[in-house]
Amino acid sequence: MSGARHLYVHLPFCAHRCGYCDFVTLVGRAEQHDAYVDALLAELELERALLSPAVETVFLGGGTPTFTEPRALRRLLEMLPPAEEVTVEANPETVTPELAAMLRDAGVNRVSLGAQSFRRHLLEVLERVAQPDTVRRAFYDLRDAGFDNISLDLIYGIPGQSAADLDADLDDALTLGPEHLSCYELEAKPGTRFTHTHGAELARQADAMETYFDVVVRRLTNAGYRWYETANFCRRPTRVDRRDLRARHNLAYWRARDYLGVGIGAVSTIEGRRWRNSPRFAGHVAALSSGEAPPREYEVLSDDVRSRERLMLGLRLDEPLDLADCGDAVDGAALKRLTALGLADVAMAPAGGARIALTRRGRLLGGGVTAELLA
Repeated sequence: MSGARHLYVHLPFCAHRCGYCDFVTLVGRAEQHDAYVDALLAELELERALLSPAVETVFLGGGTPTFTEPRALRRLLEMLPPAEEVTVEANPETVTPELAAMLRDAGVNRVSLGAQSFRRHLLEVLERVAQPDTVRRAFYDLRDAGFDNISLDLIYGIPGQSAADLDADLDDALTLGPEHLSCYELEAKPGTRFTHTHGAELARQADAMETYFDVVVRRLTNAGYRWYETANFCRRPTRVDRRDLRARHNLAYWRARDYLGVGIGAVSTIEGRRWRNSPRFAGHVAALSSGEAPPREYEVLSDDVRSRERLMLGLRLDEPLDLADCGDAVDGAALKRLTALGLADVAMAPAGGARIALTRRGRLLGGGVTAELLA
């Protein structure tokens, strides 16, 4: 079936901008939420032919999608194409019983909740509004609304964070029992006010990142979660619940599937072409209100670039990657060396052809091993 099966929708609005954030965000602007939803729907209609008649995943990211004015958000959700997995990102302080019920009623079946930490002093450093009890309350509001696929985001390497803090965050997350956990290393962009304020402590934390990563992987896999992607973990199927709880939308990115992105700053990759919408709100809305495509930057992806991306993204997963999909991106000598070192495995697929996967040790070393493999 032709057409992209994955749709990303960018909702940029936030109550405030956290110091470490480098996403396309806008603070407040409640009076413009309706106009922006109009623009999203106009862009979606303009690009409808690029989508498959059977969309597999829809992902509403931000920003804070659940900060969007509820009536505007509901109107958007009800106009989006139906999909097997519909995910909405949410900050805990925006979740109420009413909002949770509205999301469920409007067809959302997965929520990604931005906890980041359960330690008050670390939430303050991150400039997060939510407090630990806010995270728990939001989680249970979603459960009460019928959500049985909730993901929690955690961050490690926060200025002031200790190994005990990380252990306690993992304890609190596991106590809630989410279906999915995303655990990210804090990345503060150079030149931001966050790095200016916390530069020395960020340098100290950088030395601890490898240890923190090992703790995250060990704690979550020992708790029965599948470490299916570098920073992502999901519950394994059981006899009672046989679902595959990996984030299907993100799997599409890591498997180099085509996807359509709408909204300011959104990226699309379809049939060897990539484009990025301008992050400028006024120009985006004005163009679409006139029936025109929004301002964009276009890129034609060469076979070499696509092969290298397939290798870099595919090796983040715990599943084997067909070498045939990587073209000439793999350095054969490096592959032999890394295999001998126990960092990579090469095996034959049942249907023929070689497959590559990183070992557990290779995955813990992560990007360095992948960089070695790139021709």
